[in-house]
Amino acid sequence: MPHLTLRSFGAMKTAKENAMDEDLRAHTAHRAAMQEKAAADMAAIGIDADFLALMVETFYGRIQADPILGPVFEARLAGRWPEHLERMKMFWQSVALRNGVYSGRPVPAHLKVGGLNEPLFTNWLALFGQTLDDICPTPEARNFLMATAERIAQSLILSIFHNPAVRPPV
Repeated sequence: MPHLTLRSFGAMKTAKENAMDEDLRAHTAHRAAMQEKAAADMAAIGIDADFLALMVETFYGRIQADPILGPVFEARLAGRWPEHLERMKMFWQSVALRNGVYSGRPVPAHLKVGGLNEPLFTNWLALFGQTLDDICPTPEARNFLMATAERIAQSLILSIFHNPAVRPPV
């Protein structure tokens, strides 16, 4: 077994650090390529950050006016609508454009909503679909966003209402 000196140990550490740096550079390049591809794919069907901002503003404006959903959202977001809208814009950018600007925890956030029940998700999806029908630039954009919203709603429903770790069975 070769004798390790402080100098040879330092050289091994540098080689390991160099390998880690190379892995980090490769990961960063891969992530940038994936973001670029997602942005290009979405742009091809008419989805970009500006459209997503319009979608969020239009949809949540309709939520606020909705007689069923409005009071539930207002009870949670009174005085905080601008922050919520910005958060939702970041969320949808992260979902559609894969840019990673959103870092939140939707399940715990929704657990804090008083009056939330499973049928409200049906209303939410219906209003979301109507909004997409009115403003989406292409059928492909509508299909992508609606399918995504349906998956998100299903995930929240399962996590909030059908997860024994969160809510014990009745």
